[in-house]
Amino acid sequence: MPNKKKILIAGGGYADIPLIISAQKLGFYVITSGNNPDDLGHKESDETCLADFSDPEAMLNIAKNLEIDAICSCANDFSAISSAYVAEQLNLPGHDSYETTKLLHHKDSYRDFALANDIPTPYAKGFSDVATALSVIDEFKFPIMIKPVDLTGGKGITKIDDKAQVESALENAFDRSKTKRIVIEEFVTGSRHGFSAFIRDGKVVFHFTDNEHYFLNQYMVSAASTPSTVPREAIDELIKQSEKICSLLSLKTGIFHVQFILHNNRPVIIEICRRPPGDLYITLVEHATGVDYASWIVSAAVGLNCSELSQKEVDGFYTRHCIMSKETGVLDKIVIDDAVEEKIIDQLLWWKSGDKIDDVMTNKFGIVFLKFDSMDEMLNKTEQMQTLIHAKLQ
Repeated sequence: MPNKKKILIAGGGYADIPLIISAQKLGFYVITSGNNPDDLGHKESDETCLADFSDPEAMLNIAKNLEIDAICSCANDFSAISSAYVAEQLNLPGHDSYETTKLLHHKDSYRDFALANDIPTPYAKGFSDVATALSVIDEFKFPIMIKPVDLTGGKGITKIDDKAQVESALENAFDRSKTKRIVIEEFVTGSRHGFSAFIRDGKVVFHFTDNEHYFLNQYMVSAASTPSTVPREAIDELIKQSEKICSLLSLKTGIFHVQFILHNNRPVIIEICRRPPGDLYITLVEHATGVDYASWIVSAAVGLNCSELSQKEVDGFYTRHCIMSKETGVLDKIVIDDAVEEKIIDQLLWWKSGDKIDDVMTNKFGIVFLKFDSMDEMLNKTEQMQTLIHAKLQ
């Protein structure tokens, strides 16, 4: 490790592999962390130091002991918050303040901020106990959404159609939340999308929009396709709102990723994060635009110059698909239909025959990237993908 600066990537899952490789290409000695010694990213890093990346103090202890020069969040909100905390404590570059990071990544504080500043977001209220939430439930028009403030991927989320379901949904959300806080918010109809931007000096210098696709879990994205079906005016509105948020919070250069619902052709922002999205989304961006997104994300996190990044449009029709199963059991193999096999341009598979499938809502066996010949083919095949690429059980 002679003369190399050290970067801690506060995680080490498969979604973090592009970050690890990019940091190494930038000349860093890469240390990964997290709780799971079997995470695939650890095989790519120079060193692994296991600890809970959702614990800011644990990450700070590692950072001090290893005398790191920079820190980069993995594809997880808890990691983004811990990374901001470490950066603030050690005066490292490339991160928003700890308080700002918590504001953006916790659903209750973000909703309060958005509603106060006329940013399009669902009407919502945050609560820290069941009794208070129940006492004001009549303020909401059903259906409603009940969510932990600090989890992603649909964990702990319930859509409620009537009052009889509220108490059990509240208890579930409180039970799942690390901070023991939840939000109740209005249910917004429309198509669901992602908007991933890179901000520099408060301006959006690169942006990318996708269509989100879902399988059994209606609150965890199982595939993303691009170009999106989002009209240009809605994308312009997202750029405007992103820059408004950047200005209000004095956000640092780096990724600014949004999930939104297109409602009556207008974007309603559901989530914001300042870390890479999961499931190798940054690789989808690279395949579709040619932009080495991972390198720019790492460059921003370590305080390097990002002045050369500029807008690149999607060239072709692309899908990132997570391989999942519709039933529990023991995996025999993954079957890929001839209709899509020739469309696969990249993949990361980690399944093995004999793998136990115990949770169809979250278990994944690999990720494939496909390129199609037209928008229609992309959208149609992506909606059928869980059939075209499926798990065969023993």
